[in-house]
Amino acid sequence: MFKIDTREKFYAITITGPTLAVNMTVEMENCLRPLLQSDVKNVVLSMKDIEMIDVAAGETLVKIQQSFYEQNASFVVCELNENVERFLDDSNLLELMNVTPTESEASDIVQMEEIEREFMDDEIA
Repeated sequence: MFKIDTREKFYAITITGPTLAVNMTVEMENCLRPLLQSDVKNVVLSMKDIEMIDVAAGETLVKIQQSFYEQNASFVVCELNENVERFLDDSNLLELMNVTPTESEASDIVQMEEIEREFMDDEIA
């Protein structure tokens, strides 16, 4: 279903298989939740192998992303198939998601958000 690689600042997760349905995103959410308690709690989700997604799965991804940001962690989706991107846009979900074309750009966003959080923590202290 998915493959996890640990990087310095984030987990790179690649969803395998051509379809992402809501039951798979719920299972993924249950696997991702414990990551928020670890030292590295940011996630870059590669969907390069996904050719089809349903609305409920897209909504669950948005919910997962929101829960990560509520916990001061980044959640970035990358490498969307053109049809999946169009579907999410038509479903008014794409605008709610943090999406980049490549994993490298997703990594850049994670690093920038880490710097922002450090800066905000310094201002509060």
